[in-house]
Amino acid sequence: MRLNKWINNKFLQSIYTQLDAKNQYSVKAQKSIKLSVVTQFFPPDYAATGQLIEELVNQLGKQGVDIEVFTSQPGYAFSSHTAPTVEWADQVRIQRSRSAQLWPGRIRGKAVNGVLYTLRAMLYLLKAWRRNNILLLTTAPPFLPVIGYLAYILFRLPYVCILYDLYPDIAIALGVIPKGSWLARLWRGINKQVWLNAKGIIVLSPGMKQKIVAHCPEVADKISIIHSWANPEAIVPIAKRENWFAWKYNLVNKFTVLYSGNMGRCHDIDTMLEAAKELKDEPIQFVCIGAGAKRDELIMEVERLGLNNFTFLPYQDKQVLPYSLTACDLSLVSVDSATEGLVVPSKLYSALASGRPIAVICSQTSYLREMMAEANCGGTFDNGDGQGLAQFIRFLNRDRQIGEQMGKAGRQYLRSHFTPKVISQQYLHVLQQIVFDEVITRTRSDVK
Repeated sequence: MRLNKWINNKFLQSIYTQLDAKNQYSVKAQKSIKLSVVTQFFPPDYAATGQLIEELVNQLGKQGVDIEVFTSQPGYAFSSHTAPTVEWADQVRIQRSRSAQLWPGRIRGKAVNGVLYTLRAMLYLLKAWRRNNILLLTTAPPFLPVIGYLAYILFRLPYVCILYDLYPDIAIALGVIPKGSWLARLWRGINKQVWLNAKGIIVLSPGMKQKIVAHCPEVADKISIIHSWANPEAIVPIAKRENWFAWKYNLVNKFTVLYSGNMGRCHDIDTMLEAAKELKDEPIQFVCIGAGAKRDELIMEVERLGLNNFTFLPYQDKQVLPYSLTACDLSLVSVDSATEGLVVPSKLYSALASGRPIAVICSQTSYLREMMAEANCGGTFDNGDGQGLAQFIRFLNRDRQIGEQMGKAGRQYLRSHFTPKVISQQYLHVLQQIVFDEVITRTRSDVK
């Protein structure tokens, strides 16, 4: 009995010693991370990618991570089309390319800007790689992760890819390029090399992980599913009668359905239009804030049909968002069925923060359905089910109390799962693990 007790005590001491060592190393690894973030969009750009990255680096910086950001001159800013070449925000160093973006509102202009920025990012890394021990890249522009692969081949600099969207799959789904074309095959071949050599791959949904694993099963173990987020301290529910934005656009006395964000090729706008047609004679207003390839098409169709229940507004400044996002009674989120699993609507998280019920238009296989059921914050509708969406809007218009309960439930769900602090911890864990693995690899190499 004494021998067994002695063995058990020794075993427990060994476990505690290992855990203590791991915790001490975790803190040390956190402080030793020198992170370079490369992304085309960053404030003052209002693109969602840039705003998310800004919040992420601020949170990581507060936790002791040494960070520098390389980004582009703004192409989607409100007050200025230029920004300082180098500036500090808190403890984060921000460096921008010197050249302004060309024709950011046009497809060809976006492609040219993406190529130019990628070339400038490569030049940046030629000078900056010695200052950093890990590289974090986004898919803005879509081919940007290629320079992570090149940096690893040339400098052995480990890199992590955040895949906001999957190309060439999106281009194929939208009919931009044929599935079996040489460009699609080349792009997928390059993707595979990028993914195989990455130390980590971050995707925003389970569906995105499934798509990547289908193309490249070997990388399944290095993929982390980390959702987007919103800041519930910045976006706080405001009653419409106390909201200047609602008064300004005459929304206080109407049941308001809000679509805020990009109205692009990957979003289902037609289902919203069908619902609006059915509700055209009822005191219900649809408000579309933002831009995108489908915006002009929607405006033309609304004018052709003679609908008076639509209000179209441009993107709003970041300071206005807490008011514009809460000047409604229902938030609308949509994904086109053709691009399911290829994109993730970041507008969902700010809608949760607003404390309003949410209607999501998506395919039956979408992960969004599980999220909405778990949050109990609204309803989900098949692509094309404008009638079902219209019935849901009528239901909420009749019973405002249920809508209020849904909004509160959604906001609580966000606070528990998708705040900047919660999500940044998940990113930090990925970065710490990579730094730890790199140290182990070097140690083993030195021993040999």
